[in-house]
Amino acid sequence: MDKHIQLIGILWIVYGGLTLLAGIVGFLLLFGISMFPDIQTGAPAILRLIALAVIFFVALLGVPKIIGGFYILKRKEWSRILILVLSFLSLLNFPLGTALGVYSLVILLNQDAIRLFDTPAPEPIIPEKPAPRKKTEKSE
Repeated sequence: MDKHIQLIGILWIVYGGLTLLAGIVGFLLLFGISMFPDIQTGAPAILRLIALAVIFFVALLGVPKIIGGFYILKRKEWSRILILVLSFLSLLNFPLGTALGVYSLVILLNQDAIRLFDTPAPEPIIPEKPAPRKKTEKSE
């Protein structure tokens, strides 16, 4: 099970990197088209704005994949939940997202995997009450 979780972490990092690479290519393509000299007056500004929106949206999708993949290698419980959410959302991204999503869901919902991520909750630290002071009689 440990090897499967390590593989899931690596695959999500790669998938997030591919997502960012696709966003950069889309940005460069749209920004490059806006540089054509025979485009109407407002079109370059609109294409540049769309290019910025595309790179922002793709970064919003790609960065959590990389972060989740990195921290699932460190066995953080919150990263398991993040990858489960990303897996569910990526089921619609046929074929890579679907394959990775199904694989991640099957492995991370397994009881053995859940036990790997379970960490005992730290004991709450309750300060002890100070002992009552004994009243001493003053002798004069």
